[in-house]
Amino acid sequence: MLPWLLVFSALVLPPWSVSSWDKTKTKEVSEGLQYLLGNISQLIEKGKLGLDDVFTMVSREEWGAEAIGCSSQLSRPVDILVTHHVPGLECHNHTVCSQRLRELQAYHIHNSWCDVAYNVLVGDDGRVYEGVGWNVQGSHTRGYNNISLGVAFFGTKEGHSPSPAALSAMKGLISYAVQKGHLSSRYIQPLLLKGENCLVPPQKERQKKAACPHIVPRSAWEAREARCSNMTLPVKYAIILHTGGRTCSKPDECRMLLRDLQSYFMDKLNACDIGYNFLVGQDGGIYEGVGWSVQGSRTTGYNDIALSISFMGIFSGSPPNAAALEAAQNLIQCAMVKGYLTRNYLLMGHSDVTNTLSPGQALYNIIKTWPHFKH
Repeated sequence: MLPWLLVFSALVLPPWSVSSWDKTKTKEVSEGLQYLLGNISQLIEKGKLGLDDVFTMVSREEWGAEAIGCSSQLSRPVDILVTHHVPGLECHNHTVCSQRLRELQAYHIHNSWCDVAYNVLVGDDGRVYEGVGWNVQGSHTRGYNNISLGVAFFGTKEGHSPSPAALSAMKGLISYAVQKGHLSSRYIQPLLLKGENCLVPPQKERQKKAACPHIVPRSAWEAREARCSNMTLPVKYAIILHTGGRTCSKPDECRMLLRDLQSYFMDKLNACDIGYNFLVGQDGGIYEGVGWSVQGSRTTGYNDIALSISFMGIFSGSPPNAAALEAAQNLIQCAMVKGYLTRNYLLMGHSDVTNTLSPGQALYNIIKTWPHFKH
């Protein structure tokens, strides 16, 4: 079983809106749920959970859903499970949970979705509520809706885990989904961690993603002058690598590491410059390598047709942190929006194009769940 990596997204909803989660409390709840759900995944793998782990499913008809307006079918079993929670949506009995779910459905439909965003939801009353169901794509996580099941906990106040009844229901739900072929027994959870509003209306999402993240320029890390071959844009491929060696978690450390990497490439390998278009640090920073329009030197056969994005460090056993992963995803989105990367680009790992351990198995397990990935 691949490691469990919790997706923990927060939706701000009137009239139940809540302030942004305190980072410490979010981390505590996230780690608690990750530990619990990780244990569940291990039990499923060992065959210790089965259909005896019963739960009560409340159908759409029972909670009073409007007629479903979604038509995109979900091919099963899916390989990805995305777990959300909706703060401010607390409920502790069937009547209140049903009312909250009707309000949530109305909110989602008002904001241009075809139905409630999730496949299923879990209440603190220990019941599982049918969202769009097993066979229909949800709208819970952009880029993942057609390859994942989206499960949401109702509510959960700051600093508190879901109720024991809710956690028990989640345990039974996951077991049931695997046993019935809705969810692969080898499923993973991608690391998209952040208390973010991932269900903003579509037009606002497009506006948000149009802007590029801040990129630390070469001058800021005191890059040496270099002359390398140019690249014709847009390119077709985005390739993810890791640098190997040490990592960095502070801007000053990352700038020093970049200088060392450039010296290694130029002085030891006789390369024209540092080998990557962009590099990502554990500080969440994006650093300009050779930049958008210059060829890198680490993806033989692809240097002139691919953007190389390298995470600084080794990620064979543990993946990069959430800040670094989000930074890389934002950079890829920026490249597509700004015309540096084609709209139908293909995403690959370094090991897909050459015989190497890069980008590390832990990182590779994550990027293969990202949009446009091609093995």
